[in-house]
Amino acid sequence: MEPNNDTQIPEFVLLGFSDDPELQPLIFGLFLSMYLITVCGNLLIILAVSSDSHLHTPMYFFLANLSFVDICLTSTTIPKMLLNIQTQSQVITYGGCITQIYFFLLFAGLDDFFLTGMAYDRFVAICHPLHYTVIMNPQLCGLLVLVSWMMSALHSLLESLMMLQLTFCREVEISHFFCEINQVVRLACSDTFLNDMVMYFAAVLLAGGPLAGILYSYSKIVSSILRISSAQGKYKAFSTCASHLSVVSLFYCTILGVYLSSAATQSSHAGAVASVMYTVATPMMNPFIYSLRNRDIKGALKRIIGVPMM
Repeated sequence: MEPNNDTQIPEFVLLGFSDDPELQPLIFGLFLSMYLITVCGNLLIILAVSSDSHLHTPMYFFLANLSFVDICLTSTTIPKMLLNIQTQSQVITYGGCITQIYFFLLFAGLDDFFLTGMAYDRFVAICHPLHYTVIMNPQLCGLLVLVSWMMSALHSLLESLMMLQLTFCREVEISHFFCEINQVVRLACSDTFLNDMVMYFAAVLLAGGPLAGILYSYSKIVSSILRISSAQGKYKAFSTCASHLSVVSLFYCTILGVYLSSAATQSSHAGAVASVMYTVATPMMNPFIYSLRNRDIKGALKRIIGVPMM
């Protein structure tokens, strides 16, 4: 489909973090390191879950899917940025920008949905332990993942198709290191009312909805933990969801911090720097959170790399 504009815009310019040539090698090395750590760490999680039969449970099924999505999310933005630095070019084609928007929204939405699925898993495990295996059966887990993919794909497709209807009448410079949808919509010279409404509605439905589900699940979890009489029992129950709670807090707090900082400074460059937290840092930290705080994952990883178990 061709964009509905009077003048075809063949390419956009990604301004990135800095145009100082002396800083480019530092930025390149930093983001290459973070990208490799993200990919290797999440691949290890996937390998650990798939190779250890003790980890073939709903919680680790969602964790493996989350790790796969985190790899895809960072691969949507970082390789292009590294290529631009290496070739000393800030250009991304019109089609490349729309494609990047589609896949970024797809995998960011899946991140949100899988975290919600993991919260529901912990809710059932702690609040309804006797019915856990009946409720969290493989069919339900597969259905939750399938529905998550369908909803996220439809949302990202809708946003991308609406982007194609916008008109860009001049050379477009994006003050970001990737085609962030809010930045691109703001640069259009045609009416963006429908795009804004869809983005706001999607934010409420596809971000606020899962967050409400997570908060509800943890309110019930906390209530159930408080009813446990022994301190050891409370600690054991809480420890089963500590890793997930850490990841959820990191994910939502960094996103909230990005938009609050952007609103406070009114600076696109500041928003680009802040967005590194949820687009790169959070996917990189997730494997460390789960491997350091989870005895089962640590044991599986030790067996994979050949470290003798104590």
